[in-house]
Amino acid sequence: MSEFDFDLFVIGGGSGGVRAARLAAGLGKKVAIAEEYRFGGTCVIRGCVPKKLFVYASQFSEHFEDARGYGWSVGESAFDWKTLIANKDREIDRLEALYRRGLENAGAEIISSRAELTGPNSVLIKSSGQTVTAEKILIAVGGSANPHASLPGHELCITSNEAFHLEELPKAIVIAGGGYIAVEFANIFHGLGVETTIIYRGQEILSKFDLDMRRGLHMAMEEKGIRIICQEIFSKVERGPDGRLLAHTSGGKSLMADQVLLALGRDPNTESLGLEAAGVKTGVKGEILIDDYSRTNVESIYAVGDVTDRVQLTPVAIHEAMCLIDTLYHDRPTSPDHDLIATAVFSQPEIGTVGLSEDEASKCYDELQIYRAEFRPMKATLSGRSEKTIMKIVVNSEDRKVLGVHILGHEAGEMAQILGIVLKAGCTKDDFDRTMAVHPTASEELVTMYKPSYRVKGGERV
Repeated sequence: MSEFDFDLFVIGGGSGGVRAARLAAGLGKKVAIAEEYRFGGTCVIRGCVPKKLFVYASQFSEHFEDARGYGWSVGESAFDWKTLIANKDREIDRLEALYRRGLENAGAEIISSRAELTGPNSVLIKSSGQTVTAEKILIAVGGSANPHASLPGHELCITSNEAFHLEELPKAIVIAGGGYIAVEFANIFHGLGVETTIIYRGQEILSKFDLDMRRGLHMAMEEKGIRIICQEIFSKVERGPDGRLLAHTSGGKSLMADQVLLALGRDPNTESLGLEAAGVKTGVKGEILIDDYSRTNVESIYAVGDVTDRVQLTPVAIHEAMCLIDTLYHDRPTSPDHDLIATAVFSQPEIGTVGLSEDEASKCYDELQIYRAEFRPMKATLSGRSEKTIMKIVVNSEDRKVLGVHILGHEAGEMAQILGIVLKAGCTKDDFDRTMAVHPTASEELVTMYKPSYRVKGGERV
């Protein structure tokens, strides 16, 4: 008879926590998982999934325009925000039910409550006041949007959480931030007919991406009519006499909008979690510090996902959870592999990327070969749209190994997933060159760029 109530207690019902709980329960372990809001976490409930549904909705305005060039006469169209919200909510409800059913079928005990640590092996269930014990505890509570509390008027603003539940579609919106959340929502709202402005403190949006992708997307967004203000921040936000919001910037601008969205990063959800009571160490942002196997400084407590502030992506949290179960219950100590993670920005056009950018690679390798193509996609020839596709391959000159591939264009995210396998396998540019093209596709450019566009030596283009 175990001295503990549970073999594993999981705090947090997001993608990482649910995967760990389900796998452990499926192995016959006695598992409980506690979630205070909804199962599915940020990604399913108020992140990736509803965002992608909004992206699809926002693309139809361009689809209707493009159809004319292909002989279609599209009648008068109208968009209804409330219909989108209702249909989105129905889909999210369906997905949450699947998460719950998977846990139940595996035999995990579901606890719909906040849970807090009270010691290395004990957890308080807030809704009942009961304290339970567990041999192992996994923290998978994710992160939350930074409220930017130092900004005067921040309480008048919304984050991505509220953007999914607005009662009315705003006529104008101002978005603070230049990361993928800010960029994606800017494209979403603009596609739905909202006057959209981005304000970002950096020199160019999407600071962690390859510069060609950043500049290409910036130009494409401005051509669509999205206003982008760089190297400025909000100084304050206030409500005007007409009820609308007035956002003042450090550069002296006053931006009028119905909503102001703060997309200024996400913080680990560790406040009031009881980490101090359990002796768990955290970092400067409140992130839980872990070793290569997701274990904290407390032997019985582990953490995965955004709460560790390693790589804030849903598939990464799931991967970390699977590695943890291998480590704990399969006698296969497995460290999560965070190298060469393919990712996408669901802007319009999309960015799909895997591996090192040109700037990153130039700091690690003596000489690079850069293959770059910029072209008008075939679909745009009859529609008359001016949007460009950009593809870029970063290659180490010494051994011809492909270090990074970056794409700006339609379905770039889909291409990035396949390219992730290619780079993970360690393919060289010669492997690309030997691969036959699929014609006519945009992706054939990836295997038909035989000569480098330029070289980078000692960090300088030559």
